[in-house]
Parts: sequence; C-alpha cells; structure tokens
Amino acid sequence: MIMIDTGDRIAAKAAQMARPEFIAAYPITPQTVIVEKTADMVESGELDAEYMRVESEHSAMTAVIGAAATGVRTFTATSAHGLALMHEMLHWAAMSRLPIIMVNVNRALGPGWNIWADQSDSLSQRDTGWIQLYCSDGQEIFDSIIQAYRLAEMEDVQVPVMVNFDAFVLSHTSMPVDVPEQSEIDAFLPLWKPLWRIDPEDPVTFANMLPQAEYGGMRKNLHEGLLRARAHWPEVCREWRERFGVDHGALVEEMQCDDAECVIVAMGAFGAEARVAVRELRKQGFKVGLLRVRMFRPFPDDEFRRIAPGRRFIVIDRNVSPGAGGTLYVELKSSLYGHADSPVSGFIAGLGGRDVTFHDMCDMVKKVVSGESLDVEWWGIKD
Repeated sequence: MIMIDTGDRIAAKAAQMARPEFIAAYPITPQTVIVEKTADMVESGELDAEYMRVESEHSAMTAVIGAAATGVRTFTATSAHGLALMHEMLHWAAMSRLPIIMVNVNRALGPGWNIWADQSDSLSQRDTGWIQLYCSDGQEIFDSIIQAYRLAEMEDVQVPVMVNFDAFVLSHTSMPVDVPEQSEIDAFLPLWKPLWRIDPEDPVTFANMLPQAEYGGMRKNLHEGLLRARAHWPEVCREWRERFGVDHGALVEEMQCDDAECVIVAMGAFGAEARVAVRELRKQGFKVGLLRVRMFRPFPDDEFRRIAPGRRFIVIDRNVSPGAGGTLYVELKSSLYGHADSPVSGFIAGLGGRDVTFHDMCDMVKKVVSGESLDVEWWGIKD
C-alpha cells in the first residue's frame, strides 16, 4: 500500500503496526500530531493499546518505563524541551534495560523560542544510554521505527531506541511511503519476550540501592549492550531489505565514496540534501561522496575508519555542542584519532530551522577544497 502523508502521521502508522500495548502521550509542537493520531487509532479500535494522557513529558517517560517493566511493548513521542524534561528518566529507562521506542522530532531549544529544526535536543541526550537513529525521509521514518523495535528487543541488546527526524522539514511534509501488510510486519517483528518483568504473583525488587562494587559493572553491561546493538543493526537492515526491498544503508548510508577525495558527513534531512549536492558537484568535476549517519549512538567508528585513508571529511552539523563545535564533527574527530590522519572540516548550519540548500553544501565543499575553510565555520551567520 502506498501512503502519502506527513512524517508525523507516517511515524504514527509505523507505531500502530508495531502493535504496542501501552502508549503514554503529552503534546508538544511539532510532535503533537503523532500522539493525536495514535489516540485516534486507539479510540477507533485500529490499535489495541492502553493510551495514557499524562501531565508532562517527564511523566510520559515514567509511565512507559512502568509499563515496559511489566513486560509489554510501549511507545511514546516528544520533541525539544519535552525531551529535556525527560532527562532523568531517560537514564532510568536505559539502566533498567527496557526496550522502549520513542520518536523525537528534532526541534530547537529556547530561549529564544523557536519551533523549527535543530538536532541539539537529541544530541544533548547522547550519554543517557539510548540508541539514536536519524532519518532523512518518510520511508526511512516508517522503516526505522519498526526496525528499532526489532533491535531493541533482541535478547543481548535490551536497550531503548530514540528515532529522530527534523521538525517541519520532515514532520509536516507529505511524502509517499510503501507500507507493507500487517502480516508481513508481524513476521518481521514477533511478540516481545521480556527477560524480566514485574509480576505481583512473583514479587522481586528491581533497581534498588546498589553497592559501589556492583555499580560500575552495571554501567559496563549497558555499554556492551549498545555495542552489540551496533553489531546487530546491519543484520536487521539486511533482513528488512530482503523482505521489503528497501535499503537506507545500515550504520551509515554510503554514496560514491569509492573514488572520492572529499566526503560530506551529515545526518537527518541534511543527508537528503547532501545527496543532491554530491550529484551536482560530480557534474562539476569534484570527486565528492557522502556518508550519512543513520545510527549516531553507538557511533559507527569502523565505517569512518574504513573510508578515511586518503580522504578529507566535511561535516555539516545542524546542532552545536557549545564550547566544542558541531557534535557530529567532534565525534568524528574523536573516532579517527589514532586510526587515520584524515583532515576533518566542519560547518555548523541550519540551527533553528534556517534553510540550507544543496547550493550551500556545494559552496561549503568548494571552500574547503580551495583551502579557505579548514576547521569549523558557522554558515550563514553574520558577525
């Protein structure tokens, strides 16, 4: 079935087809459509789930933690300040090893108030223990949500996943999506079999006070769970491609890197624009490729180290880690340290939803190639 709709409604459709048994919801622009649509589905009987309206995003995450701890599949969605308000409970979900799936619509944080695209909200949560995926179009939004459940619920992973996509550019833009039959999704995503759950008939204490000698091992175990997720993700993507014929790449989407001298690195909707930039630059004689990051956390170190020798990376960040630079830029520099001597240039662009076109990306590449920009530059901002 071909569905033409906005990114938010596509996300709601994917959530429905994953068959969650519990949804906690609190509205926030530009995510609100997702929880509204899932509410409609529950009310109409299209989705057999318990739907809880809560008083805040902190409560939404608390509620799905409680539900997941009883062994049921859960879903929620948020954005920007809502995600920030969840911060405490994001740690709790990950350390409890609960495979919760949450959509985050990337939006700028205030002040000043801004409701447009900016990835700083999710990237500021990168150390909470959640797997982070980033989408570049409607089909990838749908596919990634279903794939995220499959990954999170693997017995040796059991880690929550945050599926991210850009505000308005994707959340409110209509795109065609190929939606499989429910039976096909069910075959790919079987019922979750929790490794532990709260059961009144068999009372056990979870997440109680932990001695100093044990706490570090618990954190190490979570870290290893994310590393196993990174190893399994290509398997999940390969099976999806074989079943449904759709391929977004695995840890990264790689485009024309074999003979590239420069490689653009981007995430989210920027990745889609960068594909156009690569094609345009190739026409002009520039040997340029693209590595679009799908899984940011855990970071795809080996993918970059494999590509790095003899190439320059040009990172275009729609986010900033204040005092450090673009977050993706910083992560890539760290990943390559001691492994490859490839130069990395960075641009911080599009914060707060400012438009960044493939023409801008072409100009960025040309500026780096000419030697004018070799470190980090804020693009489109007048001093």
